[in-house]
Amino acid sequence: MEFGLWEKYYTEILEDFGFSRKNDEESAKLLDEILSTEGCLTLEDLKGFVDFSDKFIVFGAGPSLKEHVKFLKENYDLKDYVLVAADGATTALIEERIAPDIVATDLDGNLDDILLANFRGANIAIHAHGDNIDKIARLTPFFTSVIGTTQAQPVGNLYNFGGFTDGDRALFLAVALDASEITLAGMDFGETVTRYSRPNIKTDLAQADDFKKKKLMYAEKFTQWIIDNENVKVINLCK
Repeated sequence: MEFGLWEKYYTEILEDFGFSRKNDEESAKLLDEILSTEGCLTLEDLKGFVDFSDKFIVFGAGPSLKEHVKFLKENYDLKDYVLVAADGATTALIEERIAPDIVATDLDGNLDDILLANFRGANIAIHAHGDNIDKIARLTPFFTSVIGTTQAQPVGNLYNFGGFTDGDRALFLAVALDASEITLAGMDFGETVTRYSRPNIKTDLAQADDFKKKKLMYAEKFTQWIIDNENVKVINLCK
């Protein structure tokens, strides 16, 4: 999605959630400064890492995730796919001894598991927004093979491929990496959250609050936009 089109949706999101564009831009600037010092990947670098396949599986952190992971292990040859974990979904893959190729994260998931995935070869797409400035500052230098993203105007080393949540941003990233087919696992878009998306809950499942429900509505909206507008086959295992 070109930024000119994305900006219309972005403005809607800022107004709907009451987010600060200035804070998003400050977070993006900070991430760019860190990556300028620590080093980072370009989109072309990342394409080189995943050029073994144009078929992707994107793992969201919805309640169907573990069921879908087990189904995929039994019925798919995962070596034929680029595996992209959306933030907390990384933990479910680690539990099943699966190493993702890419993790799309705003650093809200289980950081030990995301670091472990990185150690095992996963490239990390770190997303800067106004609510994670402290995490960007503290945690980004611990990662290697990083590509930076922002939901504001791209700056320096950062990209904006489109998307709002970790899950739909992972889809837009797959499109930018020339995916011809994307299988969605654990992308329920419902009203239930899991311990993978909310590590602080005490049970495996919980009712989503209004904030999370609204975010999931946008995630579904942008997923449908990809289906309607991009030249890629999307298969949602939830369907």
